[in-house]
Amino acid sequence: MIKIVYTGEMDPRLCKNVLGETIPALAERDPDVIYLDADLMSCIGTGKWAKAHPDRAVNCGIAEANMVGVACGLASAGFKPIVHTFGPFASRRCYDQAFLSGGYAKNDVTIIGTDPGVTATMNGGTHMPFEDVALYRALPGATVIDVTDPTLLVSVLGQCVNRPGVKFIRVGRKQYAKVYEEGSELPIGRAVTLREGTDIAIFAAGIMVHEAMQAAKSLEAHGVSAAVIDMFTIKPLDEEAVETWATRCGAVVTAENHNKYGGLWSAVSEVLAKKRPVPADCVAVEDEFGEVGPQDYLQERFGLTAARIVEQAKAVLARKG
Repeated sequence: MIKIVYTGEMDPRLCKNVLGETIPALAERDPDVIYLDADLMSCIGTGKWAKAHPDRAVNCGIAEANMVGVACGLASAGFKPIVHTFGPFASRRCYDQAFLSGGYAKNDVTIIGTDPGVTATMNGGTHMPFEDVALYRALPGATVIDVTDPTLLVSVLGQCVNRPGVKFIRVGRKQYAKVYEEGSELPIGRAVTLREGTDIAIFAAGIMVHEAMQAAKSLEAHGVSAAVIDMFTIKPLDEEAVETWATRCGAVVTAENHNKYGGLWSAVSEVLAKKRPVPADCVAVEDEFGEVGPQDYLQERFGLTAARIVEQAKAVLARKG
């Protein structure tokens, strides 16, 4: 059951603490679940549990490619590995191992990349993956999740350990706006309509769901009825939801904390091109690298804001005629 409780307020839970509780809980429930980390256990609160359970947790050190290779080897032996490191190291640094030892070899592994996109903040451009979604979308059979809030994180992580293939979960370590009531189960591959609308559909993922909801509120004040759809599963995309809302509204905007080349915008526009061509555009990172700064500055810097969504929605509606 899914219960939407969005008010614009932040969830009091930090996602790093949710990870620190959920990973051990999954391992305690299932003896096949095993956890691997690249010397970042302290960053998600799993260190104490890992020390007490050295048979269930492995610190592979700052050697992410090797860690994913080890995880895939464990998967081939029947284990259900959960791998964690920061976003850039969970994607571009170990991509060859995820692609070949994971996807190509048909080994089931869950890879968590924390602090993706602008949520990397002060770690700067080298730690700010905008390309991670594009990489994993290109991996045959992969599942790609952009987390909306702590409740969704718990739900999808529980599903991923038993889901075949390579699963990539991108999630910030800090606070998210509270969207779902605790205990809600959100099936992977199914979009969730957070707000009904008749003029334009806003498909959003990750931190941009909150921005999309705020944008819809602003648009309403200007007489525009905007639907907001949480597309937390970027692959496999809920194509039916895209086609339905494109038909219903006749105009689409996507909002994402990734590079638009290969991200949610690419996934949605591919569906529109095949099934329901309508005026559409995106709010996403352009052809740029990241940089150092606090998150609010970076969202302004890269245009990842409610105001930018409103601006883009109005431009798309003008084309709708």
